[in-house]
Amino acid sequence: MTTSATTPIKDEVRALLTQLGVPPQAYSGGDLIVHTPITGEEIAQAPRTTASATAEAIAQAHKAYLEWRTVPAPKRGELIRLLGDELRAALPQLGRLVTIEAGKILSEGLGEVQEMIDICGFAAGLSRQVGGLTLPSERPSHRMMETWHPLGAIGVISAFNFPVAVWSWNAALALVCGNAVIWKPSEKTPLTALATQAIFQRAAAKFGGVPEGLAALLLGDVSVGEQLVTSPLVPLVSATGSTAMGRAVAPRLAARFARAILELGGNNAAIVTPTADLHLTVRAIAFSAMGTAGQRCTSLRRLLVHESVYDTLVPQLKKIYASVVVGDPRDAGTLVGPLIDERAFNAMQKALEQARRDGAEITGGERISFAEIPQAFFVRPALVEIATQTDIVRHETFAPILYVLKYRELEDAIAVHNSVPQGLSSSIFTLNVREAERFLSATGSDCGIANVNIGTSGAEIGGAFGGEKETGGGRESGSDAWKQYMRRATNTINYGTELPLAQGVSFDIG
Repeated sequence: MTTSATTPIKDEVRALLTQLGVPPQAYSGGDLIVHTPITGEEIAQAPRTTASATAEAIAQAHKAYLEWRTVPAPKRGELIRLLGDELRAALPQLGRLVTIEAGKILSEGLGEVQEMIDICGFAAGLSRQVGGLTLPSERPSHRMMETWHPLGAIGVISAFNFPVAVWSWNAALALVCGNAVIWKPSEKTPLTALATQAIFQRAAAKFGGVPEGLAALLLGDVSVGEQLVTSPLVPLVSATGSTAMGRAVAPRLAARFARAILELGGNNAAIVTPTADLHLTVRAIAFSAMGTAGQRCTSLRRLLVHESVYDTLVPQLKKIYASVVVGDPRDAGTLVGPLIDERAFNAMQKALEQARRDGAEITGGERISFAEIPQAFFVRPALVEIATQTDIVRHETFAPILYVLKYRELEDAIAVHNSVPQGLSSSIFTLNVREAERFLSATGSDCGIANVNIGTSGAEIGGAFGGEKETGGGRESGSDAWKQYMRRATNTINYGTELPLAQGVSFDIG
């Protein structure tokens, strides 16, 4: 356990924001009080975006879209390339700010910014590839094809645990596709959003001629998000958060026939088979379950271990859980930082209490207090051995709790794996090709992400990210996720002198 004895954290935040180009008035004198989970202390007071200013930003973004859509896609890609360059230059400062505001260890904070840089590279290349198919027509002297067009002003609602990367997944693709972007970050992490906005503005200035309001930032609570969700000028909202949030957002979008990209809950599981490479498996489990203090949507929450390796694997995990360094995430030796706030801590303790009532044996889970920072919520990650998948196991608790269950037959393990409401990420650890292929097949994992011999956490930007069931069904980042930010038109061109009708229809008017 460690604590950092560096510059006072509030002074460090101000220095970082200054280096990143954020003016003092953007984070002082407002009523949106920002705390760091590292100490619990107040570090900024950001002004909230008013309802009228939100409406103006949406209208301006729509106006910017009308202009931006006429810019050729490869040219739009040049803006995103410049954004990647600016992010690369700001990586040390923005990564550290992510650590301070969200509580991630420093390598994870830097990794999040690297993810932003990576998606900019992906999107810049994509700008020369967004296009449709040429399709065979059944009519002579006809050509049929698909064209793809921008949608409009895209709303992005992001969560505290990935305070900037989620914006970049959406914004880089949306902007390349010809849209404007309106961002409502978590009220728990507005400073990293302010810094990202300043970085974007530098890229826009280098690009030149970017329409005003093309990328807007709105700070505030749920009421700001509600304006995005209900505005007829916002044809798509990408929302990351809880399943409860998704249940509130989705019907409102559906009521006006708007599109939704929902990234919601994830009660992720891994299966450890008899042939698993246990050295590799232990390392993968440790990061997936304890990384970001268990506050990733892809965090490993359930571990299904074959009875033949249970007594070998679980003691190793207990040793790691007892010794992992919990403390100030800015310190090099720390692997587990703080929970975001007291509410997260209370939810974790409530879940552990229920697991005890269900007969579980718990290793860890207790609060770790530092005398000099009583307002922070550091916890020892919890390893919970439990006989069956009870209701609390099926419920996602956003904290470092790993439920461990024993199984005998792979068929039963897959059934338990799939019998939860969520369907985001999953893994199997095996050297048996049949088991691996079965897990990846239609009768295996029912998640949007299914891995073999790696953990559930740490997805790359090249693949589409998202899940099924109560995870929401949305997809962001790589692959063909760009199509969600565009509308498709099917075009048929007649370059002949006759007018044959499809399906042999005859309509002779003489």
